[in-house]
Amino acid sequence: MTAELIFVGTELLLGDILNTNAQYLSRRLSALGISVLHQCVIGDNPERLEEALKTALSRSDLVLTTGGLGPTKDDLTKETAAAVCKKRLVRHEESLDAMRAYFSDKGVAMPKSNEKQADLPEGALVFPNSNGTAPGCAMETDGKWVLLLPGPPREMKAMFELAAVPFLRRFSDGVIVSHSVRTFGIGESAMAERVSDLLDLKNPTVAPYAKNGEALLRVTAKAENEAAAEALIAPVLHEIKDRLCDVIYGVDVSSLEEAAVALLKEKALTVATAESATAGLIAKRLTDIPGASDVFHCGIVSYSNEIKMRLLGVARETLQTQTAVCADTAEQMAFGALRQSGADLAVSVTGLAGPGKDELGRDAGLAFLALTDGVSVWTRKVQTGHTEDDCRDYNRTVFASNALHLIYQYAAAFPEKPAGGEPLKTPVSLCPKERIE
Repeated sequence: MTAELIFVGTELLLGDILNTNAQYLSRRLSALGISVLHQCVIGDNPERLEEALKTALSRSDLVLTTGGLGPTKDDLTKETAAAVCKKRLVRHEESLDAMRAYFSDKGVAMPKSNEKQADLPEGALVFPNSNGTAPGCAMETDGKWVLLLPGPPREMKAMFELAAVPFLRRFSDGVIVSHSVRTFGIGESAMAERVSDLLDLKNPTVAPYAKNGEALLRVTAKAENEAAAEALIAPVLHEIKDRLCDVIYGVDVSSLEEAAVALLKEKALTVATAESATAGLIAKRLTDIPGASDVFHCGIVSYSNEIKMRLLGVARETLQTQTAVCADTAEQMAFGALRQSGADLAVSVTGLAGPGKDELGRDAGLAFLALTDGVSVWTRKVQTGHTEDDCRDYNRTVFASNALHLIYQYAAAFPEKPAGGEPLKTPVSLCPKERIE
């Protein structure tokens, strides 16, 4: 089955709202074995929506829309789609009762305008809305289907999973299964070169992607069922792991912070952070992960040199002779955070997020990071090469990712906890040299 996605809303067209529905639906339809051929965004304009619907129905089996199901005058997706499919709108009393109950539970009266949300195409399969007022639906026209879903992601996702997925499974001619192999410390092109022959495979396919200092490979197979797809993927995944074992930090993990927190928990380790250039981004990314309170002690944002000296114990001489952006400053910041927090290890970053050069003429994108467990210290120099006017967010993201990667490396090398015993506190060797450049 082939599908097209139409996202309705002037706020999407103007870029005022990020269209996260596009990514979500494309992934979920692909997993159902439904091929998404086209996507488009239409403003709140019934004439353009009508044209988009007719074009989509002329070349695809399924058209799925989000948005435009609200109670206001500019919400016309349902009315336009019904006209294209030659359906009249009829009042769906069950949906109206559900709306009244929704407002009653909130202790407010339902506005009269909301009643129009219960007017649905005659003969349509109604999708209840468990998180809002606008019901969705599926209607057939000339052997093809149009599915209408609400625009707010919280409402759309619940409706899609609870109602649309069971409906769509009848049309699926198989399943599509994907696994993502995430790497750090290698560029997309270098990663692709190591697996170049695998990129020519047809089923499963292997595709490289890059994102802000990271690179990943997505392995995707289509088969009659999930078990068969996994069987196709398994040997390819094994080969990729063999070739990229030194740079892989996880398979099907969402981020470096997820991988780092999982390993810290597994090894019963705690961490603290001291941040200058990243201003708390490392701590923020760690604590984005549920359960991070088990492993994260504290974060210290030490932007000024005075705080670096007074709170973290950085030597005035170091700052005066080498500046705040140097390996020695990073190391002293890490030791200071360890001392202040009592954590098992601490990571620090100091750098030039940009834009512009520092007093020594050094370009933005330079950072020094350090990690210590109180016995050893490891530092890493990072140079992103990004110095443009809008480089600041990119550089800070890459600096934070390198710090998270240091945490991950340490935890991965840390000895397993003995069965029934206390965690070991044995020094870890991350590399032959104490200083990583």
